[in-house]
Amino acid sequence: MKKNAVFSLFCASLVSTTGCASVADVAGGVPFTTTVKEQVAFFDNIRAHCGKAYEGIVVSGAKDGDGFSENRLVMHVRQCAEDQIHIPFHVGDNASRTWILTQTGAGILLKHDHRHEDGSNDESTMYGGHTPDRGYATYQRFPADDYSKDLFTKLGFPQSNGNTWHMQIYPEKFVYHLTRDGRDFKVDFDLTKPVTPPPAPWGYQD
Repeated sequence: MKKNAVFSLFCASLVSTTGCASVADVAGGVPFTTTVKEQVAFFDNIRAHCGKAYEGIVVSGAKDGDGFSENRLVMHVRQCAEDQIHIPFHVGDNASRTWILTQTGAGILLKHDHRHEDGSNDESTMYGGHTPDRGYATYQRFPADDYSKDLFTKLGFPQSNGNTWHMQIYPEKFVYHLTRDGRDFKVDFDLTKPVTPPPAPWGYQD
C-alpha cells in the first residue's frame, strides 16, 4: 500500500481532531515533525539494514501450536524509501505479514499489512498505531489507534484494543514486542548474523 493510502487510514482514525494539520494534538500537544532527532535516528537505524534479513526467536509469550514457536522466524528489511520502510515478517512458509513504518510529519506510524496467499487483503489488516511521544533512537512504541480499535471490535476481539506495539533496535538485535493486559509477546532478531532474504511476501512482487 502506498504512503498516501496508509496516511489516509491514520488520518481517518483521528476522530478527536479536526484534521491532519492538528495531528500533533494526539501526542500531548507537542508539535512533532520528522526532524525530531530521536525518531529520525530510530528510522535511520532500521533503514541502515535495508536489503538484509535476520532470524528471530520468541523470547516471551510462546504458546504450543501458536504458529510462531515451531516455525523459523525471519524479518526482511525489504523496501526503504525516504519516509517509509517495509519489513516482511515470515513465519515458516507463511508470508502474510508485512510491517510498514511511515514518517508522517508528526512522528512514526506502524501498520500491519496482512495478506492472503493470493495477494488479497486479510480482513484483519492495516492495524497499528502512531508514536505518542518522541521516544528514543533505540526504542519507539505504537499504541493501537482508533482505526485498529474499531477493527478489533468489529472482528470480535476487543481485548486487542489495549494493544501497544514496541520496536527496539540495537547493534546486535531488533525487538518486536506486543503488550496488553494478559498478553506479552516478544521476538528478538539477531542482527549480527544476516540470513538469505526470503521470497517476496504475499501481495508483493520481487
